[in-house]
Amino acid sequence: MSELFDAVDALVASRSPLPPPAERRRLRQAHALTLDEVAAALGVRRATVSGWESGKTEPRPPERDAYARLLEQLAQLYPGPVDTAAGHETTAGAVTSASPAPKAQAPTAGRPSGAAATAAPDHTPSLPAAIPAPAAASRPARAAEPSQSSRRPGAAKAAPANAPAPGGAYAHGPLLVIDAGTDRQVTGYGVGGLVLDVPAKSLPALVEWALTEAQLGATGLHGRGKDADPLLVLTEAACERYGLPTALSQQERLTGRIPEEHKAVKQLDHANWQLTKRGFGPWARIYRPAQGSRRQCVQLCIPSWHALDDRSWGHAARLEPAELARVLGVYATRVMTPVGSAAVTGLELMTALNPPTRASEPDEHGRRHSEHRPGSLGTQPMDPAPCEATDGHPVLAHLPRFHVRGPGEKLFEEAYDWARELTDTECMKRCLVGIDVNLAFGAAANGAVVGLASPPVHVTQPDFDAALPGSWLVDLSHVDLSRVKVGKQWRQLQGALLPSPFTPTGERPAGLAWYATPTVAYAVELGYAVAPVEAWVRPQSGRFLDGWYKRLRNAYIETMADLGVDEKLPAADFLKAMDGCKSRDAELGIVLDAIKMTTKGGIGKLREKARGGGWKPGQAWPALARPTWRPDIRATVISRARTNMHRKMIALAAATGQYPVAVLSDCAVYAADGPSPLDVLPYDADGKTVPGSFRLGVSPGMVKHEGTQSVLWGAHVHERLGTDDKVANLARYIKTGEITATDDRE
Repeated sequence: MSELFDAVDALVASRSPLPPPAERRRLRQAHALTLDEVAAALGVRRATVSGWESGKTEPRPPERDAYARLLEQLAQLYPGPVDTAAGHETTAGAVTSASPAPKAQAPTAGRPSGAAATAAPDHTPSLPAAIPAPAAASRPARAAEPSQSSRRPGAAKAAPANAPAPGGAYAHGPLLVIDAGTDRQVTGYGVGGLVLDVPAKSLPALVEWALTEAQLGATGLHGRGKDADPLLVLTEAACERYGLPTALSQQERLTGRIPEEHKAVKQLDHANWQLTKRGFGPWARIYRPAQGSRRQCVQLCIPSWHALDDRSWGHAARLEPAELARVLGVYATRVMTPVGSAAVTGLELMTALNPPTRASEPDEHGRRHSEHRPGSLGTQPMDPAPCEATDGHPVLAHLPRFHVRGPGEKLFEEAYDWARELTDTECMKRCLVGIDVNLAFGAAANGAVVGLASPPVHVTQPDFDAALPGSWLVDLSHVDLSRVKVGKQWRQLQGALLPSPFTPTGERPAGLAWYATPTVAYAVELGYAVAPVEAWVRPQSGRFLDGWYKRLRNAYIETMADLGVDEKLPAADFLKAMDGCKSRDAELGIVLDAIKMTTKGGIGKLREKARGGGWKPGQAWPALARPTWRPDIRATVISRARTNMHRKMIALAAATGQYPVAVLSDCAVYAADGPSPLDVLPYDADGKTVPGSFRLGVSPGMVKHEGTQSVLWGAHVHERLGTDDKVANLARYIKTGEITATDDRE
């Protein structure tokens, strides 16, 4: 008999009632569940759950019963919207046969068409208070009468159609993720859980709507700067809806754009919209010439065209629309609205925070004009000093073909890539511990004095001035790391166990070479006299990057706090908080990585090299037309980052006798008796460590745990990857311990 009962139960389960596909998605997102989490719980693939939510497939036993139970429990937590026309509430756990509600009337002028507001759950999962959970993704039934188009969790009912939108011109935030359903209905997902109905039927209409009705954008980051243009992020479904390919062909990926003959490009041209010189690519900018002070420009981002690269944005391109809107919205709020890759956005952030122009005082006719704003880089590009120029730059066109410049001709300020063999004492220890400097290039940019809008001035036999930014030709080979000043005291160290602070390889310089001001200043700090032969200096200078650093620092600190890592935590508590912090909120983990890449990439973009076919040495390339093409500023920041790193290593060695065995950029590896950074960095009972050395903490310039491996592992890496003239850099592999076939080839 029990077998018969089991068979009956299985039969009933096979017909378990399920809500409509859109409601399934709403319930999952209301509880902040990802497709991967649901798939793992049910023992199916991610694509299977996605098919259930899109209506392409239906679950079968035995998963159907479990899926129905999940949705039933979620429906109790997050009841659906009230159907006021019928006078009852639609429950997620029941299948209804009601006909769809009538479509809304055409929107009033300046307002997109809408739907009734969706009620918010009273108990959302634990998320940072400043960052709401993803909005419900369902599309509620259309109201019979026109209503306000925006829907936010927590709204009791829709605002009247003629009510002014809260928040002014940019009431709906900086961006929308545009998605299209199987019914061709288009929905926009915004910051804070906002959901908008998008009435546009074509790409030109979408751009027009974004500028005239959607209330998208962001106020400028500086009083003299420009407001951010609306950003529209198109999903694959939205691309199909608006006649765009869901992916670029191989040729289109090489050119970075779709062809000008494409139907979508012709539609824009016919509607008098223009594209920038980079064309219609992953980050397309569509505009009409400004009328007075009013800009008409919309930025598109197309993730399926690789707009959000994995190195900066992780798996963001594969997120659901509401989840992607949350990630990009947090980034836009804390950093700025993205305008390209993380590196491009990092560079644009410099200008947004320090605009090049301002309005002049009224002239005799009462008119104001645009003029240079002091403290900025100005509006005109500037040629670098010959020693600062990259190979192939027009200022080097006079050099013979295939000429290779040495240290006496070329400024070579780069990050560390240095390693050495372990000593006998270090081989007796158990562990190799990696420590990594937080936001190292950002910390180095803070307080950096750099040249501004004036060209470099050439001088011979100058007296060195540490306050004067520039490049100096000087011999630093006499600096002996075995005897240096640490603070005000001379200390004896094992100089052979330390990298040179003057070269990225850590090798001692052999003679005259070009250095940025911070590098030469550090030689003086170590107690040695310097006598430059010549220099290119910039008398007009300032701390151009201070505001940029503060913006990125605050974004980094705020995001880390949301992940459970607060400032001023004791060292041991900090290490515990850091352990698995990104797993607490995978979406905020993406934001954190993007902030890091914005910092690092922004500095790199200051010396963007020529790329693409057709370029020949001696010819200018597009990046040279930017006032922010400033290799001298990049050199200053990297010089400060490298000397900051060396200063900390010196202080630690002088106090404890511990020396690094490898350094890669902002990561240093030490041999230790235990696996924790606390086995390397001494802390007393009061929580204090060696002054001037590495300190554990979340602030930029402080350090975190990068990874730990065994000394035996290190010996294996040295044996496998080392050569007769080069020691394998353990800092490159310390985080995961993994070595790939590519590493072997290198």
